[in-house]
Amino acid sequence: MSRRGNCWDNSPMERFFRSLKNEWMPVVGYVSFSEAAHAITDYIVGYYSALRPHEYNGGLPPNESENRYWKNSNSVVSVC
Repeated sequence: MSRRGNCWDNSPMERFFRSLKNEWMPVVGYVSFSEAAHAITDYIVGYYSALRPHEYNGGLPPNESENRYWKNSNSVVSVC
């Protein structure tokens, strides 16, 4: 639980929902719950994580940023 009056605790989710509403949601809304669920899943999986550049990641989409991280990672995990 966040502390009362600390508006920065939820800022990443607030930013995500702002992007979702401004970039993807139709002005008139959706006809059904299943239509909304399908469209929002398409936004998250097909656009937000795969194609949309994020300033935090140096202008890269999250998927590309993660791929570069693992490609450049020299750590080895021991499973003994």
